[in-house]
Amino acid sequence: MKIDRLLAITVLLLNRGRVSAAELADRFEVSTKTIYRDMDTLNQAGIPVVAHQGTTGGFEIMEHYTIHRQFLTLDEITSVVAAIKGMGTAIEDKNIDNLLEKVQTLLSRSDLQATDQGARIVFDFNPWGQGPDAKSKVSLLKTAIERLQLIRFSYSNMNGTQTERMAEPCSLILKGHLWYLHAFCRLRNEFRMFRLTRMQDLELMEGFFVRREAPSLDRYEWNQEWSRHHIREVVLTFSPEVRYRVQDMFSPELITQLPGGMMRVKGLYPVDEWFYGMILSFGEQVRIEQPVEVADEICRRVQRILSLYPNPDTQMSTFPK
Repeated sequence: MKIDRLLAITVLLLNRGRVSAAELADRFEVSTKTIYRDMDTLNQAGIPVVAHQGTTGGFEIMEHYTIHRQFLTLDEITSVVAAIKGMGTAIEDKNIDNLLEKVQTLLSRSDLQATDQGARIVFDFNPWGQGPDAKSKVSLLKTAIERLQLIRFSYSNMNGTQTERMAEPCSLILKGHLWYLHAFCRLRNEFRMFRLTRMQDLELMEGFFVRREAPSLDRYEWNQEWSRHHIREVVLTFSPEVRYRVQDMFSPELITQLPGGMMRVKGLYPVDEWFYGMILSFGEQVRIEQPVEVADEICRRVQRILSLYPNPDTQMSTFPK
């Protein structure tokens, strides 16, 4: 519909600035003549669209123009409110509370009452069972990022090796239910990703830093180079008793249903400490079909575990110190 396209064009120009007629035509799958007519319609409606000529030309909305509440539906505003509330579950920040108050002023009293009766979408970035320490750690790092203040912490890598780090915090990233810090590590002299659960004894330092040009985090994805372990094709067979865990942990396209309720998972994984720990957590409910050397390593680890209990009747009080 034309009205939907006009609204979408308005929002795009507000967010992007100058956009060419060709780009708009391609995005909305119409001709450039239609785009020019749309711009005339927007101007007649009181939206100040300015046209610029030349190779860098295009359309843009005059500076300081803002969109009115009437362009947003109740569902759109309540979605924004839900997202802001979700931020508040993970970060203790008065600015978030103030932002929530400002956005809620766009809603009438009846709208507020309707949204309070039952939210359609709830964002909660603070996982169940996570203590207050995680939230305070996020807040401390947010403060360091805003003040350009150096931080110091002890960090444990995947192999359990612990090192003392001094870093220039750049960005906080919430990936799934886990927080990560993107920071310039002065020990490694490069930008690194740090998992917050592995950061201990975190403290703000008295020193400050000048912000460096950091790598872009747009479309942030896992980089296989972060793992020093070789990526292997792994084939696993799971018993029906752990179906729910398998479905939670692995993508549906990797799972094949077998007779008797068994499930086969085939995919590429870095064979590291996390992988072996994950396999052992399934106990007798999983079998490694491939590769053979990975199955052999699991057997060796199980034997080392059994060696801690030479006598099945040994009491816990005799466990080696």
